Amino acid sequence: MNRFLLDTHSFLWWVEDSPNLSETARGVIRARENEIFLSLASVWELAIKVSLEKLVLSVSFEKFLTENLTSNDFHLFPVDLSHVVSVSTLPFHHRDPFDRLLVVQALKDNLPIVSADGVLDLYGIVRLW
Repeated sequence: MNRFLLDTHSFLWWVEDSPNLSETARGVIRARENEIFLSLASVWELAIKVSLEKLVLSVSFEKFLTENLTSNDFHLFPVDLSHVVSVSTLPFHHRDPFDRLLVVQALKDNLPIVSADGVLDLYGIVRLW
């Protein structure tokens, strides 16, 4: 079984069935043999977007998250102390704190990231798009 970490936008674009999601990303997420993770860092990012009204949902954030994780068989990926500590030594190729945490998770846990963000490639991770 292959494991993949979704960037926040990839999760949203999958849920919204957005044409912005590449066919490669769609195939990775759709494949039943793959285990798909959403980082708690992305959940935190989404919560902030909801609170700032940059993301408007028709249901509560909790319901949106729970239903979409369950219906898509996505798993939450924890953020642990080693992830947070590793951010302190990560080069500043990317300024977004959420993406920086995703990069550390990808590096430490050997997870390819499903993301349209080409800047992530500077970290030497595996990025699928």
